[in-house]
Amino acid sequence: RGDGWFAAGMAEVLTDLPKDHPEYARIMSGYRKMMAGLLKYQAPSGMWRQLIDNDQAWEESSGSGMFTFAMARGVREGWLPEPEYKAAAKKAWVGLSSHLNAEGNVTDTCVGTNKASMYSKDKATMLQYYLHRGKTTGDLHGQLAFIWAAYAMVK
Repeated sequence: RGDGWFAAGMAEVLTDLPKDHPEYARIMSGYRKMMAGLLKYQAPSGMWRQLIDNDQAWEESSGSGMFTFAMARGVREGWLPEPEYKAAAKKAWVGLSSHLNAEGNVTDTCVGTNKASMYSKDKATMLQYYLHRGKTTGDLHGQLAFIWAAYAMVK
């Protein structure tokens, strides 16, 4: 989810930041690099995993929602090439939509992770910490990310 906040934040900043702002090009470059990286790790379902680059990790809804939002916004604003990114955003939306239950609650949202490094400096131990974080349903992090993604897809 931490990367999701960054992706959504950059999309929001770029929407309002004047193009002649001294940092605009740098932020846009970072945004495009992040979106390209996300394309590489999008799961076959359209979702992204709790640990983005780890196939052992489960598919997580809050980060996926924020990535969908950021990518769809980029297509709409013309920041990203439409054919490739529009298809990825649609695939993400379909995947994310499968995580909405009959009660309107988003499933598979990671509980807060804090920082594994607070508990251990060993990389294998930190990896296990993140891989075994719990999932929740109806958590506001997942609900909000779903709404953001829906808004970006219909706008």
